[in-house]
Amino acid sequence: MQENHIFQDTIVAVATPHGMGGLAVARVSGPQALDLVAMRWQGAPLPAMSSHSAHLGQVLDSAGNVLDQVVLTVFRAPHSFTGEDVVEVSCHGSTWIQQQLLTTLIDAGCRLAGPGEFTRRAFANGRMDLSQAEAVADLIASQSATAHRVAMNQMRGRFSGELGRLRERLLHFVALIELELDFGEEDVTFADRSSLVLLAQEIQTVVHRLAHSFHAGNAIKNGLPVAIVGATNAGKSSLLNALLGDDRALVSDIHGTTRDVIEDTITLDGTLFRLIDTAGLRQSKDVIERMGMERSIAKMEQAQIVLWVIDSTETASEVERHAAMIVPHCTDKQLIAVFNKADLNAAPEVTLPPEVTTIHMSAHREADVERLRQLMVRVAALPTVDENAVIVTNVRHYEALLRAGQAIGRVVDGLQSGVSGDLVSQDIRECLHHLGEITGEITTDAILGEIFAHFCIGK
Repeated sequence: MQENHIFQDTIVAVATPHGMGGLAVARVSGPQALDLVAMRWQGAPLPAMSSHSAHLGQVLDSAGNVLDQVVLTVFRAPHSFTGEDVVEVSCHGSTWIQQQLLTTLIDAGCRLAGPGEFTRRAFANGRMDLSQAEAVADLIASQSATAHRVAMNQMRGRFSGELGRLRERLLHFVALIELELDFGEEDVTFADRSSLVLLAQEIQTVVHRLAHSFHAGNAIKNGLPVAIVGATNAGKSSLLNALLGDDRALVSDIHGTTRDVIEDTITLDGTLFRLIDTAGLRQSKDVIERMGMERSIAKMEQAQIVLWVIDSTETASEVERHAAMIVPHCTDKQLIAVFNKADLNAAPEVTLPPEVTTIHMSAHREADVERLRQLMVRVAALPTVDENAVIVTNVRHYEALLRAGQAIGRVVDGLQSGVSGDLVSQDIRECLHHLGEITGEITTDAILGEIFAHFCIGK
């Protein structure tokens, strides 16, 4: 069940990133926010300030000396982020001033906030549900335009709205079943079984659609994993550097230079790609190099796109030998054969499986590298995210949807096979339970602690 606390204490934290900057903001939230800040405020009377108003004044340290000239912004309950009285103090970004500002407010009676405590209070006070609260963290961590749009949609309640409509239909469903149980002796029927089967199947379709969207959503949130594989000295590290536009990996003519994976990210057309440069594949007696190649295969199996870098000076037999090492691990992936060093030699004539996409290029030619970037965007084929898109990006939500899908699947099977209404009702309620776990209608302190522990302090 969602938290329903009345918090007695008032918390404070710096809400802007750590370090020196032009400005910093300290956020204070709680029942005594106005009174405690007023003890350190020199300016217009704080209790008389209206909500959503900003005021120029000075903040005092614990000894009563002027610490800084600040802008103070007031948000009165319940019309604030947390649903409580909130005061935000915008000061100059000196790290010393920030620390002294926290100290003087703590001395006045505030408590230093824990990770995610402001957002947890917003959830507890009904300002947002749990999936929206988690979207706050996703929004802060977003590294691409697509990830930003997905987080914004979730924070605005698109996902919650979809789940809310599902829950309404399920509640109506279970009410019909349980009414029949109540009036069982009178042999009253409130809905025929064929209509209930259709309703259950419609709900099942929506649950499966949401769960299926996690594949793309996880890639949008965390970056689409792209493994760069191939023989030693084929130009994998050079290609990584060219894609990034930076000398991220060591490049050498010596075979086996890369012995471990190197990861970095790049954003292309609003999509985040997580590039993984791996150790070269070849026969070797070097234990460390062989361990690196084992990691290369593991990363290749985890990737969604595989860039198989082929040295255009290789013979056809060498390419076919490497194909036997790579293609079997890429049956469910987008495999791109990158014939590199095309400026030095024509590519060998070799027949590759039809599902392999081929590109001929040189990592030293920017036009060629740009062609590869655009090819990566095309084969990624991630869904377009507009303001109405509902895409699941959180593994907790995905797991809950899988369990909800299993429960509604049992409902469909039970209705079709004539299972008693009390058993069907139990499965419907289990489906409701798992959907409620996502939004926070059903939760525990342990789950909340785990979720909000990953938030930054001040949010």
